[in-house]
Amino acid sequence: MPDRSSIKYSCHVLIDETSWNLSGIEWYNHISQLSQIVLSGFEWDRPVEVNIKLTNDAEVQILNRQFRHKDKPTNVLSFPVLTDEDIQFLPADFPLMLGDIALAFETITREAIEQKKSLNHHVSHLVVHGLLHLLGYDHETDLEAEEMEALEIEILSKQSIPNPYKE
Repeated sequence: MPDRSSIKYSCHVLIDETSWNLSGIEWYNHISQLSQIVLSGFEWDRPVEVNIKLTNDAEVQILNRQFRHKDKPTNVLSFPVLTDEDIQFLPADFPLMLGDIALAFETITREAIEQKKSLNHHVSHLVVHGLLHLLGYDHETDLEAEEMEALEIEILSKQSIPNPYKE
């Protein structure tokens, strides 16, 4: 297994909705750095890549309808690329593409206001949430939800971001 310090983490951020650029936050750097922090907390034997698209409600609604059969926008969607079985067939030097994440500006902005959270903190939480989905975490059962939420809280607290589940 290679030295963990030699593993590369690549987060490709695509800003596809101009409203993201008007928020006053440098999303590309923020999300890239946060993704690298999250991914470096796991064991990898190869480079790891993820794509994150900052888009709008209209596009996320289309994706949500197409892939989850829910005809409404949502805040974040995650699309894992490979299963554990697929990974075993990758050449050892081939980067591991975890998958894609889409974030919907209007929904996220509305939620941040309603929940009295900063946009930066709310987006950070959703990026962590999306990355954990790509890593196989889920919240279909109470036990899964507790495990995933605890990990999100731990990761975010290390970035001085308050518990997103606290009322």
